[in-house]
Formats: sequence, structure tokens, C-alpha cells
Amino acid sequence: MPAKFRVRITRTAEQDIEEAWTFIAQDSPEEAEKFIRRLEEQIETLERFPERCPLIPENEILGTRYRHLLYGSYRGVFRIAGKTVYVLRVIHGARLLDTSMFEE
Repeated sequence: MPAKFRVRITRTAEQDIEEAWTFIAQDSPEEAEKFIRRLEEQIETLERFPERCPLIPENEILGTRYRHLLYGSYRGVFRIAGKTVYVLRVIHGARLLDTSMFEE
């Protein structure tokens, strides 16, 4: 059986999720609820096999080893430290990343 990781969502990532809900809810609060529920379910899957998610393309520029979990138009950017997965951001896939976007 694969090792289980602890998933920690940073305050910044929680704010990102709230912002996504607000944006989607402008058109449909019900769809926003469904989307966020499914997104959170996807994040929970990082407890098992977080390495299955690809490294982000920005690693070369940022000098990091972050990975991302893609869901719809959003991506959850995370890093693995030991047996803990830190979800750093949950942003729209069209956004570019820079180092100022991350909280440790």
C-alpha cells in the first residue's frame, strides 16, 4: 500500500479557492459550490501518489521543484516535503507564476 501524505493548504491557497468561488458564483452560486467541492476532492487525492502530478514549467525560471494538480481551468501548485504536501496556490491556469506569489 502506498505511503499516505499529509496535505496542508496554505492560507494563500485557501484565499485563492474563495476567490474562485466568488468568480464562478457571479454566474451561478450552485455551480460554484459544485466546482469547489470537486476541486477540494481532487486536492485530497494528493494524500496518495502526489508525485503523479507533473512538475510545473516555471520551475526552471523559479529554481523550484513545484508540481501542479490540474482541475478544469485551475491548477493547484504544491510542493512535497517529506510526507507532507503543501498546497501553495490554486490559480487559474492562464496566470503566470513568479516567486512573489508563494507563501511558505
